[in-house]
Amino acid sequence: MSKSKCSVGLMSSVVAPAKEPNAMGPKEVELILVKEQNGVQLTSSTLTNHQSPVEAQDRETWGKKIDFLLSVIGFAVDLANVWRFPYLCYKNGGGAFLVPYLLFMVIAGMPLFYMELALGQFNREGAAGVWKICPVLKGVGFTVILISLYVGFFYNVIIAWALHYLFSSFTTELPWVHCNNSWNSPNCSDAHPGDSSGSSSGLNDTFGTTPAAEYFERGVLHLHQSHGIDDLGPPRWQLTACLVLVIVLLYFSLWKGVKTSGKVVWITATMPYVVLTALLLRGVTLPGAIDGIRAYLSVDFYRLCEASVWIDAATQVCFSLGVGFGVLIAFSSYNKFTNNCYRDAIVTTSINSLTSFSSGFVVFSFLGYMAQKHSVPIADVAKDGPGLIFIIYPEAIATLPLSSAWAVVFFIMLLTLGIDSAMGGMESVITGLIDEFQLLHRHRELFTLFIVLATFLLSLFCVTNGGIYVFTLLDHFAAGTSILFGVLIEAIGVAWFYGVGQFSDDIQQMTGQRPSLYWRLCWKLVSPCFLLFVVVVSIVTFRPPHYGAYIFPDWANALGWVIATSSMAMVPIYAAYKFCSLPGSFREKLAYAITPEKDHGLLDRGEVRQFTGHQEQDRAAEAASHSGKASKAPRKVAGTWGRGDITTSHPSHWRAVWTQPQIESAQHLLDPAAELRYAPEATMPTMAN
Repeated sequence: MSKSKCSVGLMSSVVAPAKEPNAMGPKEVELILVKEQNGVQLTSSTLTNHQSPVEAQDRETWGKKIDFLLSVIGFAVDLANVWRFPYLCYKNGGGAFLVPYLLFMVIAGMPLFYMELALGQFNREGAAGVWKICPVLKGVGFTVILISLYVGFFYNVIIAWALHYLFSSFTTELPWVHCNNSWNSPNCSDAHPGDSSGSSSGLNDTFGTTPAAEYFERGVLHLHQSHGIDDLGPPRWQLTACLVLVIVLLYFSLWKGVKTSGKVVWITATMPYVVLTALLLRGVTLPGAIDGIRAYLSVDFYRLCEASVWIDAATQVCFSLGVGFGVLIAFSSYNKFTNNCYRDAIVTTSINSLTSFSSGFVVFSFLGYMAQKHSVPIADVAKDGPGLIFIIYPEAIATLPLSSAWAVVFFIMLLTLGIDSAMGGMESVITGLIDEFQLLHRHRELFTLFIVLATFLLSLFCVTNGGIYVFTLLDHFAAGTSILFGVLIEAIGVAWFYGVGQFSDDIQQMTGQRPSLYWRLCWKLVSPCFLLFVVVVSIVTFRPPHYGAYIFPDWANALGWVIATSSMAMVPIYAAYKFCSLPGSFREKLAYAITPEKDHGLLDRGEVRQFTGHQEQDRAAEAASHSGKASKAPRKVAGTWGRGDITTSHPSHWRAVWTQPQIESAQHLLDPAAELRYAPEATMPTMAN
């Protein structure tokens, strides 16, 4: 930590702004005040610049601001924006679904997104390191790192599937258009409901035997060669080769940090928008497209009376923005300290929501076309999840002129959507661990190689004959309730342990503007209550996973819960470790555990009693002191100004750590004839206790 002294005395009339010795990082002034008969007078101060170890080594920053924005957008806008939001919107009353979705986005999604960006940017560390603001909760950081690692085990497999489809599309005839392939079963049929030879039970009843469905399950997954999760078989060499290519792409995108990943996202984050635009222009010209779009947007406000609609909206907001994975914290930690993270939060969350909504037009224009082509209702072709993008959409594309070209374009979009989201998850793991363990920081390239290889080896279980069962199990348990639990503890830790007031001060130091009352209320009350609601709902509505008609055995469900609880257990395990490793009595241990690390020096001197208070209480205490009346409350000074929340019952003096703007705002506490003046060039010895 670098320090420079400054003299602050009782001067005559003008308050001069403090000179900042370094524009990088937050500045604080440690004040030692002495209580006198006529009030409080300032005797000395020390200007300090608190830095993390990584800051001291000139932490890497994004090459350009746009690199950061594209990285955040690329991570947040993923495959779920294409396969889940449009389906939920259609399922839950069409346009009426936008009411709860936008409401939850504004009162919870945006505040949580903003909170994570600010948390990472101010502390300039990964998901674990930022918890120096409340050491006992550092386990939350390890929770989100572990969840991101779990997600990488199966998310990379989706990209490998897309890559397999991409290679298969470079043919004159797409392999999923007929039943004459070696992998097709005798039950495969090109006929659909509405055709002369088809049944009338609907597409959902026959998709198991369509060429597109058999290509995915038998040609790509080889699911017919497995009887369940206890019969996985060997990895398929084609999918393994695709997985190797995915891992190579990820490694060379991440090995040099944000300097390389910031360039890759120029392609991976922008390409999906080009392709979505092309698909939309093609889709709206298809017969039946208008019917599909009308079904997507049809408004049924009576559905808002159903609890399931609000539950779907709440969970979609939580998962669509990507909060709780540590990615936003990791990305923003590489920002310049003065970056406007508030504007970034508004821009990126708005783009994410608009992308989700716009993708619905693309999806439902093609679904309307499929429904008309096979003379079935829209409801019979509307699906979400992998079935939409690997069965229904490829089948629709196969019926178009120049189908191979459209298939190549579509799967390039899926590839780029997946790659930048996978990059974000990997960066969360890498940044979170190298910031916590400095030895790893010196060997980032080697550690990145270790992480991607470990991910590859465990992903091999998902490319076996029965790999789809492992995929489904991980998808169901790895990032469900556990990620919601992590975000809930994170929100409580920032708003209630660290304090909304201090967090707002941190943001003001970075952006020059204090968050409004709206944001502070959301962080303090609305967002935690919202997250608690979603966590409870996710537990109450939990259903065991299944794949089609396959029901997982009890041991598989037990394994899934082990995976889910292993990440959540990081919070109490680390809290117990931290508490037991601290010296002193129970109260002293508790004080050190919940006090920001930069304030531990105050605890060492025994001068910190609590971190609460209000300006009105301060003035009341002052009035009681001057009138000679006894006051039961400990002396509080400038309780609404961040570190001014520190109080003491010491009869002669107290110590607090304030920022420069807070000092200037506190002049009403000084003698009326006294004012502050900063003289950074001069020094004055710090007053002894």
